[in-house]
Amino acid sequence: MNFLEVQFSLRGQTLPADHGYALYSALKKFLQSLEQEQQAKLLIERNLPPDLLICSIAGIPNQNGIIYLNKNGRFRLRCPAENAAQWYRILQNQVLDIRGHLIRLIQPRLTLPQASATLKARLVTFRLDTWNSQDAPLHFLQSCQKGLAKLDINAQVSIDSNDEGNLAQRAIKIHGKNVLGYGVTVEGLNPENSLKLQGMGLGGRKHFGCGWFYPVQEVGHENSIRA
Repeated sequence: MNFLEVQFSLRGQTLPADHGYALYSALKKFLQSLEQEQQAKLLIERNLPPDLLICSIAGIPNQNGIIYLNKNGRFRLRCPAENAAQWYRILQNQVLDIRGHLIRLIQPRLTLPQASATLKARLVTFRLDTWNSQDAPLHFLQSCQKGLAKLDINAQVSIDSNDEGNLAQRAIKIHGKNVLGYGVTVEGLNPENSLKLQGMGLGGRKHFGCGWFYPVQEVGHENSIRA
């Protein structure tokens, strides 16, 4: 399956730093307001299609859980190539209300994901039965390896470190609960598998910004959205 990325420039000022679930909710609410014919290919039983990936929006963080948008900020989604034009048309110039922060999606463009032997994801999550700091990394890496195997991808996966040299454990808030995961690097990818991983993602909560992989040359993506 071939995937395309749809990118929108933004008009707006601020967003919550942890906005993955709120962004998903705003997008879903907008789509459900459309006529049924327009919804047909974009919603499955009133939910977003499972083959859609949504990226968190980058910005400049402050210390109060807010990010400030800048001219380089983008709303980005990846989808099967045959659906990209519809996302492009329907979302163009629309306003999303993300927990009271308004952003307008402007100047859309279509791009091809670029193959890279090394990909990173800021946050990957899995539904682990239990979570404790001692056993979680082992179970998490095993889940990553199983996820790659399901995609028929042979590569090396590791948990990133943060600026303090500790494991890059991160969280996303969903329904008031923190869902934990890690920053991940996948190395040794051939071009076909690199594009597949970018198009399919890894782990769960991929509608909320999790499991989104990007080439290491996309400088600043990880740090710019951290509060």
